[in-house]
Amino acid sequence: MPCDKSVIQTVACCCSLLQHLDVSCCHLLSPAALLYLCGVVFSPSSSSSVLSSSLSLTPSPLPLSSLLALDIGFGEQEGDSTMAAAYILLSLPCLERVALEGLGPACRLIEQREFSQADEFAVREGVSRLHVVWRERILRQGTENWMKMREGESAGSGDEKEEVENPFSEGCGCDIEDDWPFSLKIQTKGEKQDLSQSGLILQLRDVKGVTCESLGSLGNLCPGLNSISMNIEQQEDIGGRRLGMLLTTGLWTWSGQLWSLSFIYSGPVVDLLPAMQVAGCSLISLTLNGVKTSPHTPLLELIRVCPKLRDLLISAEPPLTPQYETNNDQQDGQDLPQLPNLRSLKLSFSYEHNQMKPLMSWMSLKEVIKCLLVGSPLLEKLSLISLPCPLNCVLQDTLGNVNLDMNFSADSAGLPLLPLGRIEHIDLLRTDVQMSTVKSMMQLSKRLKYVDVSYCWRISQREWLDCRRFRQVEVVWE
Repeated sequence: MPCDKSVIQTVACCCSLLQHLDVSCCHLLSPAALLYLCGVVFSPSSSSSVLSSSLSLTPSPLPLSSLLALDIGFGEQEGDSTMAAAYILLSLPCLERVALEGLGPACRLIEQREFSQADEFAVREGVSRLHVVWRERILRQGTENWMKMREGESAGSGDEKEEVENPFSEGCGCDIEDDWPFSLKIQTKGEKQDLSQSGLILQLRDVKGVTCESLGSLGNLCPGLNSISMNIEQQEDIGGRRLGMLLTTGLWTWSGQLWSLSFIYSGPVVDLLPAMQVAGCSLISLTLNGVKTSPHTPLLELIRVCPKLRDLLISAEPPLTPQYETNNDQQDGQDLPQLPNLRSLKLSFSYEHNQMKPLMSWMSLKEVIKCLLVGSPLLEKLSLISLPCPLNCVLQDTLGNVNLDMNFSADSAGLPLLPLGRIEHIDLLRTDVQMSTVKSMMQLSKRLKYVDVSYCWRISQREWLDCRRFRQVEVVWE
């Protein structure tokens, strides 16, 4: 929407309980306008003397737990998004989910305490300097840690303990301007305990808009992350192997705890495989956007290292070189990986608009698709779009295995877990699928409600009109 800072200011004033805000794609909204959400007091004067004497953060910023603000601030000064993100991260202690331009550089700025970089921004916008905001956040975090420690002592064995003074209270004599970061020690019953960590710990769980270079700082500030969405730009001075090492090292902090991982990357899938070997064991959702493929793209290896996936979404460029079918392409079905928890599968390939059908040159992809269909009996949503390989034969083979009454496992209710048996939504745009195959899938799954076979060149209008009367399934064809 065409909202600007006045809208954000109104929201900040009137919605004191607001927990979720999405202003993505609001191009008239400047990054600095988001500071109204933080309880920042603005001054009409940009004088540094006025700033130092009269500006501060209000004690009650909005209790936002989710703030999404990607693709905003067209025409704003370079660096504003980074500075605004730094203020937001320090000022909103309840944030758990955030999507911001400049999020990665802001984490580096905070982690390395290079607050002077934001001085010009602070003077121009008439807000407190960033080191002041950081100091208040550290004090608040230290006080919270102290309170938690006191609560833990109260819930302990009940032994008498000496009264512990809060070293973060006013008048404690601690000079917080100097010698930061610090680790204070306090005495309780002859034991010394750490009162605070040497740095700031953010409560973020889900971040979008970070880059490979910022993963180190992000790991130090946000050790509890469960979901990361990354935009990786190809750089000439960083080869695929080095990129894989950077990603692997960066993601190691959250190994075993990541649930969702998303990459926007225009390089080959193989560059991402080392990182997936570190992070894939716990993933429930994996998204790859814009990746390049070849006949040797290790999709099976990718599936193997992510055994818990419920959602697998891949939008890719098709191979530029053809691969002709050989005996080496056929693998023993017993050795193929499975995704037994998979609910949503999307394999979408770009295509030339002047082509009626994609160039079918990646023959080994058939084995990957069959592996996913047979090994994912809980699949509910299937999108196979502009595949660079024949699909109809793969679907027929999958349905043929079901008709042969193979030994399939059963769910808790005793119902057999058949491939495609629980499918509800199917997109097969620009594939060689035939209407007879579509009808077979309709007969197999009683849950199927929607099928899109637009631009499928082997389906005629007459077949489509006939199929439209088939049960209650909506069939789309163009």
